[in-house]
Amino acid sequence: MKYISSRGEASGLSFDDVLLAGLARDGGLFVPQSWPRFSKDDIRALEGLSYADVAARVMAPYLGGCMDGDDFAAMTAETYKDFDHPDVAPLKKLDEKGDLWLMELFHGPTLAFKDYALQLVGRLFDHVLKKRGQRLTIVGATSGDTGSAAIEACRDRDSLEVFILHPKGRVSDVQRRQMTCVASANIHNLAVEGNFDDCQNMVKALFNDEVFRDRYNLGAVNSINWARIMAQIAYYFVAAAKVGAARGGVTPVSFAVPTGNFGNIFAGYAAREMGLEINRLVIGSNRNDILYRFIQTGKMETSAVRPTLSPSMDIQISSNFERLLFDLLGRDGAKVTALMKQFAETGRFEVEKEPLNALRALFTGYRFGDQETKAEIKAVYEETGALLDPHSAVGAAAAKAALKKEGGAPMIALATAHPAKFPDAVEEAAGIRPGLPPHLADLLEREERFDDLPNDLDAIRGYISGKLA
Repeated sequence: MKYISSRGEASGLSFDDVLLAGLARDGGLFVPQSWPRFSKDDIRALEGLSYADVAARVMAPYLGGCMDGDDFAAMTAETYKDFDHPDVAPLKKLDEKGDLWLMELFHGPTLAFKDYALQLVGRLFDHVLKKRGQRLTIVGATSGDTGSAAIEACRDRDSLEVFILHPKGRVSDVQRRQMTCVASANIHNLAVEGNFDDCQNMVKALFNDEVFRDRYNLGAVNSINWARIMAQIAYYFVAAAKVGAARGGVTPVSFAVPTGNFGNIFAGYAAREMGLEINRLVIGSNRNDILYRFIQTGKMETSAVRPTLSPSMDIQISSNFERLLFDLLGRDGAKVTALMKQFAETGRFEVEKEPLNALRALFTGYRFGDQETKAEIKAVYEETGALLDPHSAVGAAAAKAALKKEGGAPMIALATAHPAKFPDAVEEAAGIRPGLPPHLADLLEREERFDDLPNDLDAIRGYISGKLA
């Protein structure tokens, strides 16, 4: 397995190189040179296996021989052994017929779906860096959950120095404290005056500054890093196998995903390219609905970011969409480069009818405001007793809307964060205040460590340089 850039200027890289590089030097995102394929028998053989065993089998083709299979299986088992549910990513029925399911992806240490990838990525970094005798400077941006998951995965690792940018005042108290209450010496939290897109753009700019990138050996934990996507593919296979088993065998399924940066749902697309029978991928958007609008019009056009109850989706630049765009445009890196250049300069681009129709053949989208989100939290709680955070509620509402309008295969909604990460919104909607699990029970009493910085690239660059001097 080798990797290429979505902008066509980098090719033939190994998994190890892609893991450490994060972003391609031409500004593009790494994707596999070709998608590995699983047969129906391969997928049927996953039924009954543990989460870790399924994950190891699904990810193995992407390693390209860079790691012994038994060693990787042991690493995967180690990654998921301490998740707080025996199924790691349990499935619940939300209706009697078994047409609507919820997959809980918040049983990791920081209570969000990012743990399912980043707990493994931290171990992969350690493995590769020790083998090479190198150190890596991780620079990442977070809209809420990536930061805490990356910090938990990378804290106290001798080979890593970690800088996480979050938009000041635009994450929940629990999300912020999960980052800023970590006392490890290799962790640095930067509260940036701006929104997530500002933070993400500055991270990309640092990677595109080749002198700075090489001097400090930058690496990425955002979903621009292919390893993040690779690890997330696993739970699509797990979900499909479990629903298939519940319905008597392998069956087509659909997924509804609350979506901001497009990485989570792109992992679903990758699973489909690998042979998983996925009928539809349903995008759930909040008021920051750039992806919903793109599906309707074929025009990707930014507007102002508006704060919502689901802050991890308060995004107008969905970085991972570039990976899908690359496939939609026939893997033509020059075409992708031209469109992304236009988007950077004007805040908009438009695709032609043929790639748009290809997109619509698989993806559909629904958007929900804060009042609709709260109504969904209340409805699911009253109907099933399950509490959803606002992001998961957007996913569940999208799943119901798609089933009602489009019908088709069983629908699996992804619950991406624990309700206790957003207790005020959940309590207002459902009348129940969710509590944090025991290992985080005193979180709101812990001492915070972070630095306020302006929305200025030179200030960020200077801060990092000063800490590493």
